[in-house]
Amino acid sequence: MSFWASDLEPKLLTVLREGYHRHDLLSDAMAGVVVGVVAIPLAIAFAIASGVRPEQGLYTAIVGGFVISLLSGSRVQIGGPTGAFVVLVFGVVQRFGYDGLVVATLLAGALLIAMGLARLGAIIRFIPYPVTVGFTTGIALIIGVGQLADGAGLVLTRTPANFVERVIVYGEGLGTTNPWAVGLCGLTVAVVLLWARVRSRIPGPLVALLVTSLAAGTLHLPVETIGSRFGAIPSSLPMPRLPHVDLSLVPQLFSPALSIALLAGIESLLSAVVADGMTGRKHRSNAELVAQGVANLASPLFGGIPATGAIARTATNVKNGGRTPVAGIVHALTVLLVLSLLGRWVALVPMATLAGILLVVAYNMSEWRLFLGLLRGPRSDVMVLLSTFALTVLVDLTVAIQVGVVLAALLFMRRMAEVSEVRAVTDQLGQAERLGFEAENPDVTLPAGTEVFEIAGSFFFGAAQRFSEALAEIQRQPRVVILRMRDVFAMDATGLRALEEVHHRFQRQGVTLLLSGVRAQPMMVLVRSGALERFGEDNVLGSFRDAVERAWSVAGPREDVEGAEGA
Repeated sequence: MSFWASDLEPKLLTVLREGYHRHDLLSDAMAGVVVGVVAIPLAIAFAIASGVRPEQGLYTAIVGGFVISLLSGSRVQIGGPTGAFVVLVFGVVQRFGYDGLVVATLLAGALLIAMGLARLGAIIRFIPYPVTVGFTTGIALIIGVGQLADGAGLVLTRTPANFVERVIVYGEGLGTTNPWAVGLCGLTVAVVLLWARVRSRIPGPLVALLVTSLAAGTLHLPVETIGSRFGAIPSSLPMPRLPHVDLSLVPQLFSPALSIALLAGIESLLSAVVADGMTGRKHRSNAELVAQGVANLASPLFGGIPATGAIARTATNVKNGGRTPVAGIVHALTVLLVLSLLGRWVALVPMATLAGILLVVAYNMSEWRLFLGLLRGPRSDVMVLLSTFALTVLVDLTVAIQVGVVLAALLFMRRMAEVSEVRAVTDQLGQAERLGFEAENPDVTLPAGTEVFEIAGSFFFGAAQRFSEALAEIQRQPRVVILRMRDVFAMDATGLRALEEVHHRFQRQGVTLLLSGVRAQPMMVLVRSGALERFGEDNVLGSFRDAVERAWSVAGPREDVEGAEGA
């Protein structure tokens, strides 16, 4: 199989080709059932927090989870709705309605497939770490604060999407606090945290859900439930349907779609990397992106929301013996079975219980220790971290991701420009200074009227200005300028443009420009752009010795360059 095909091959095909046995099925089935049970309360909670109906989270776990496991580039990836999408989905639903979310999710699915086919699986993992920590911590804060209303049983007249306005509204509604809701929320948090210390395959969120639902129903506690807010929960998947598309809104939905695609790609690949560390396997990043794309094309057609790889559920899968994509498929079928048999009982779950579950989720995803650690890092990283965090909380996750990535890229380019160096290595008499020439070229003698410059570091648009400024410092017009490029491993179009501008200026002044020690990537840029012909192949030399030889032939009679060596 060619690399092109194997790079996109789902791991399920690899597993079946290697051989799948009865003991593998038993292990995967057990893990899949456990993860399916774990996914149920989380899917419901994420859906409600995202501003959609509870069953839509279950639809996403079923359809999205099934497709992701079927096509995944990871053997143990578990897909479904996640907390990372809550803020983004809530904002899209508030602004464009559910049909707008469907269109944005479909666009995101297409973008993810395109990313996978374009082999961007490795590149997307280079999203700067301060950006991911910044928006993850911001999302956690928003989710946590967003649960205060249901956790305290507040009676509100409105629930604004803006974080600051929401906090103000919550403050105004403190007088309506329901002590029974506060008690159930606190009990849920306690059960989830304490149950984590018990070695049991029964997940803590499910235990908390059963205990609090039973307590609320038996004692007839005056608290709001899923049923009292949303009505009855369907017991089956809906038929697929296409959304009503207002074409005028599609351009406005592209930005949220891009954010959904980036977020899905980042989280799924992070989840796959975590799974690799736990299993000792290696995932196929491009196949994973394609799987995420297809899942996000399928999920909204069945009434779902965006899906991605879920780190916590994937880790639960591995810990419970899941070793192949069959476990993820069983997880999706488990959720479907529970929806079909027990869907009507979901209506009895108190809203305060879901708030408690999400408070624990928010705490776990906050990464506050990493956040505080990054605050002690380089100033530029702190700027990216705080900007992304503040934009996530106060403005919009879509803006936060895009601004964070752009800001990090700009700061990275500034760093590269700072470490890139252009220096003169000859004095005005044309003799070598103490910059390594004596050791490398003990017998070199430069002809009069020759200047030598050296570039160290990437020669891209950030360093091009430095190059032009350094050459402008030449006080006396030389006959030959040797530009030593042995330490330039990468050059972009702007760096090439700067070279060509200098070459044209020197041509008008009757100065010959020689390039010495050109590496493979810069040479490829010269060849493909046609610059090599414009400079003249005789003026692009492989070593400093050859450049000095050429300088003597151009600048004047040869005296003595025998024995000159260098690169």
